[in-house]
Amino acid sequence: MSRWEFVGRTDELNRLLSAVGGPEGRGLLFSGDAGVGKSRLLREGVAALSPERHAIWSVAASATTAALPFGGLVQVLPNAQPQGLSPAGILRWAVDVLQEQAAGRPIVLAIDDAHLLDPPSAALVHLVARSENATVVGTLRNGEQIPLPIRALWTDDLVDLVELGPLGPSETTGLLAAILGGPIDAGSSERLFRLSAGNPLLLRELVLAADDELKSTYGIWKWTGRLELAPSLTDLIDTRIGQLTPGVRAVVELVAFGEPLGLQLLEQAVDPTDVETAEERGLIAMVRDDRRLNVRLAHPLYGEVMRRQCPVSRTRRLQATLAGLLERVGKRRRDDLLRVAVWRLDSGTAQDVALLLDAAVQAFGRYDVPLATRLARAALEAGGGTDAAELLATILMFGDRPDEALTVLDQVGGEIHDDRRRSRWLTVRGMVNYWGLNRESTVEEISARGEELTDPADRARVRAFEAIMRLHRLDVDVAVRLAQEVLDRPAAPMAARELARCTLAHLQAAQGQYRRSATAIARVQAEAACWRSDMPYLQLAMELARGTRLALSGDLAGIDAIVADEFADLAGAGDFRLGTGYLAILQAYAARLRGRGDDALKTSLGACAVLATSRVYAGLAHAERAQAAALRGDAAHAAEAMAEADRTHAPGMAVLYPWLEQARGAVQAAVGDLPAATKHLCALADRLREDGLAGHELLVLLDLVRFDQAAAPVGPTCTDGGRRTVAQRLAELSEQVDGVLPPLVARYGRASLDGSPDDLLAVAAGFADRDLVVHAAEATAMALHRMRDGRAGATGPVRERLADLLRRCDEISTPALRLLRPTLSDREWEVARLAADGLTSRAIAERLFLSTRTVENHLQRVYSKLGVTGRGELRAALRSMPGHDGGDPV
Repeated sequence: MSRWEFVGRTDELNRLLSAVGGPEGRGLLFSGDAGVGKSRLLREGVAALSPERHAIWSVAASATTAALPFGGLVQVLPNAQPQGLSPAGILRWAVDVLQEQAAGRPIVLAIDDAHLLDPPSAALVHLVARSENATVVGTLRNGEQIPLPIRALWTDDLVDLVELGPLGPSETTGLLAAILGGPIDAGSSERLFRLSAGNPLLLRELVLAADDELKSTYGIWKWTGRLELAPSLTDLIDTRIGQLTPGVRAVVELVAFGEPLGLQLLEQAVDPTDVETAEERGLIAMVRDDRRLNVRLAHPLYGEVMRRQCPVSRTRRLQATLAGLLERVGKRRRDDLLRVAVWRLDSGTAQDVALLLDAAVQAFGRYDVPLATRLARAALEAGGGTDAAELLATILMFGDRPDEALTVLDQVGGEIHDDRRRSRWLTVRGMVNYWGLNRESTVEEISARGEELTDPADRARVRAFEAIMRLHRLDVDVAVRLAQEVLDRPAAPMAARELARCTLAHLQAAQGQYRRSATAIARVQAEAACWRSDMPYLQLAMELARGTRLALSGDLAGIDAIVADEFADLAGAGDFRLGTGYLAILQAYAARLRGRGDDALKTSLGACAVLATSRVYAGLAHAERAQAAALRGDAAHAAEAMAEADRTHAPGMAVLYPWLEQARGAVQAAVGDLPAATKHLCALADRLREDGLAGHELLVLLDLVRFDQAAAPVGPTCTDGGRRTVAQRLAELSEQVDGVLPPLVARYGRASLDGSPDDLLAVAAGFADRDLVVHAAEATAMALHRMRDGRAGATGPVRERLADLLRRCDEISTPALRLLRPTLSDREWEVARLAADGLTSRAIAERLFLSTRTVENHLQRVYSKLGVTGRGELRAALRSMPGHDGGDPV
């Protein structure tokens, strides 16, 4: 684990540096809680100052020097002080000494923990702050007694006092990534942020304590274990909590096990005066939630320490007390049932099977897989029978434990004697076998067993599951027939109907029928309250259909919306990995099309890590990783990711083949084999046309246009013996596929074939309007390439447009952009960059020890290779190169 880097605090650091170098000469003091990063900020600010320009003295006050006269400034003042001076005389002498040592430079006096200064030192600091050529900067700890001379610094308007708050979530994530040497998954980062409350000192202790439980998968760090508090951290929290009376301890312990706890509920169990005392001491805090006033611990780690130190017997008694309190007042809120069930379970007083089952259903409906597993298992062990077994097996399936799920189901297989239970048992067993264990024969098995059911509603449930399995296996015609039969059957349960609707919506999206797909998805979403408790995992089928539609139609704003909605938050918090993994794939896809290759790669790596134990979407995650690596020009990484996609792709997920095969074409292009990529994508387009997946076919043909292959032949042989070109097929698809993207892509194909720079630039503008920045940049680059011979003098504005687009991207490298990469020698690059910076030929010659004539010759060759007419276009030309800063391309 590397040294803790300084991350974030950019605004605060700039403010400190401005205080030192600003015209007003005002100082600055940062105040804040212990461990919030005040001292580190002060050190970084002082280190950024030039000792040649400033006379800098750094002072670290401490409790050991607070009792000594001038003890706080012992590092600054000479050892020997003159005798016989009055206190005021000593202060003047000290100021004169500092001025003499400064030798005319402005003085910067940096004081860490200024609240610990002894009175003479504090008085001297105040006197220094009044000097015209001196600036005082420093830190103060909240809640400490401040010496009056230090307090007078801001009351006399000599310094600004700034409260330094905790790190935010993004700053915490950045700090963790810097320390671990790589990105950390969102769930682990959020948990560490919550426990540390953004305090860097506490965060450091937490990371050190969790060192053995921090694991890296595909380069993404994840906190896999439980929280183990190091002794140093426990001691620190114990010091903050301090000694507690029995009454106050009871308050803190109840809140530790029950937060958030309603104030009225808490006061039924403890003395209200003890609640007041706990609040006054900063141990608990009141939080308004609608009309209820809730009580929480003032810091999350207080709860960790209190729960660890509480004896087992008292822990169980407190949890039973909390459950009893809530049961007496009534479970009024949505979470109350779940909280009572957990308290009963943890206290060993859970005897109500129905309570455990209902709570497990609620937990799974919130996608909290670990909690739902605990409750469902407890319900089964308490005699919950087949209902508990079916629920537990379902949860285990989505917790990546299919073998255990199958064992649970087989244990109760002989207890099923009616169609309702048999239909549910069959569908859960089918899910486990098909998606959990990759057994494709499950489809035929569930079809045959479903025929044995006599109740129409129960048969509809089985048929809905068979339909979506058939779609994933690409038995499209059968899938459509079964799904439609379920929708046409009035007796079909709501959850079965909406699952069938998701099947059709997914297929419609793949076929380019985006309007029909959107209508179907909206209807499923509208009925969520009716299917959520019965089939919460139906959300995943809905998101797959919706994500497919948004990705194929190029609706990046729509992707942004679904990766930021409530399901994403719940899935992440509840370890619902299939949900978080799929949404991460979508997020990476959107980042890639926007040209943010670094984000795309990091996010796709996160998806690979989350899905490492599941094969449902693992192949898709690695395919997206391959695409992100290819965009960045990292051919080796792209090839490795594609190989991993092939290894992890489940045969039963054949419906995802277009994404994997499209990624394969991108990888072939990235490794430099453009003929192989063209041949592969043409064959893929033909396969997609035969399968009727027009939405996917459009994107594959778009890739061929991006590779400048709009004239490539695709499709069957026509009556005249020829075949359609990519551009012609795109024109046909623009009439079949919904949305604004197909006509734009068709125009792209025509413009590429015709070589029309104006049309290519119009296409680029259309892509840019939809935030498809990579496509916009490539179309602009293609226009520039077409303009090289005939319109060299008009390329300047176009190069500026390309440079603006590339500025919105990370460093990217695609075949279209590589068309603009000139074969400049190292010397030509050197001369071109200097000329673009405004240096004359003579100045360049002097700097490079060349003759002016040689410089001019180099420049003429550069102009010719870049297709520009002179220096006026040179800067824009270099900025439109890969790397978009005029630097040497990779």
